[in-house]
Amino acid sequence: MVTYNFLHAARHKIWNHPSRDRPAVHCSAKQLAVVVEKANPTSGLTSINLVKILKGQTRTWPDGSAVTVVIREAGSPEMQIAQDRLYKASLDEMKALITAHKGSIVVASSDEDLLRFVGSTRGAIGLVDVYSITHDVKVLKIDDLLPLEAGYLLRGK
Repeated sequence: MVTYNFLHAARHKIWNHPSRDRPAVHCSAKQLAVVVEKANPTSGLTSINLVKILKGQTRTWPDGSAVTVVIREAGSPEMQIAQDRLYKASLDEMKALITAHKGSIVVASSDEDLLRFVGSTRGAIGLVDVYSITHDVKVLKIDDLLPLEAGYLLRGK
């Protein structure tokens, strides 16, 4: 199963990371993963299709279920990579997009809330810090790559 193998690799990488015993440092360049609820039959998206979904241009999944985008607050460190690489939008443009799509774009206050919402909502898709992923969601490949693979679109610096 992709989710288990990915989670295992992510946890192994954290546990064996050289900075594990050092204090956490606030970093604006998070490494994000695209997650959906487990029952979603989609296993991957192209970056073009992902952008269309995130911007509200694609409103339904192939099975007909409504798309609900779940993100962190615009301008937050957790969203910086997405704003730069996917939305290609300023803070004001992001806030306007969220306001224009109330109901289909949900802003979560934490990664835990985001994962809880995505994991329990049919059609939900979210952007979350790769090291926050739980077994309650499924990680999607983007352009045939998982978050820890070289060349992945939402890798931090």
